[in-house]
Amino acid sequence: MSAAETPHILVTGFGPFPGAPANPAAGLARDLVRLRRPALAGTRRSLRVLPTLWEETAAFPPVLDALAPDIVLMIGLAARRRTVSVELLGRNRTRLFPDAARRHPPAPRFEAGAPATRHCSAVPVPLLHALAAAGVPARLSRDAGGYVCNALSWSAYGWARRDARMPLAVFVHIPRPRTGGPLDRARLLRGLGNLMVALVAQHRLRAAAAR
Repeated sequence: MSAAETPHILVTGFGPFPGAPANPAAGLARDLVRLRRPALAGTRRSLRVLPTLWEETAAFPPVLDALAPDIVLMIGLAARRRTVSVELLGRNRTRLFPDAARRHPPAPRFEAGAPATRHCSAVPVPLLHALAAAGVPARLSRDAGGYVCNALSWSAYGWARRDARMPLAVFVHIPRPRTGGPLDRARLLRGLGNLMVALVAQHRLRAAAAR
């Protein structure tokens, strides 16, 4: 099989942070790596559960260089949101909140002189359709917040745009799962599984167009 037919998918989640001693993003990321779907047959999947630390986000591009994934699906918790959010942008800013080690970022911007935003490299609307097919409420978001999730988006989106292989990178915020209803954990997993299938389809279309 060609690389287009056997894409490498990196799935990330975060560990605990202040206000979230148990982060559901980590468990969902683990389950996605093990998910069995015919449309995912042949894919190679890796998992990284990242400590919720500012320094981890700054060190993420070298990790991506080493792993060379074709698809990066990052999952984070936004407990106050009522819908799953597909983050269109990583913003070159932070609100100076403390991380899981109670450390603050060194500066209000990640890179002085860099653009204010970096864009997701995936086509976002099909990802919304994939989530909706599982009955998961979802929206496109232009604000990934001012915390470590936004910092990871900024790092990964910049990496994807620089890589000549045209990898796909997208950050998805999930609300806190609720038993029963549209935000039930099992439904969230189905929706995120659909989203991963949609990313694989996008990767294969891009690879075919590049040949």
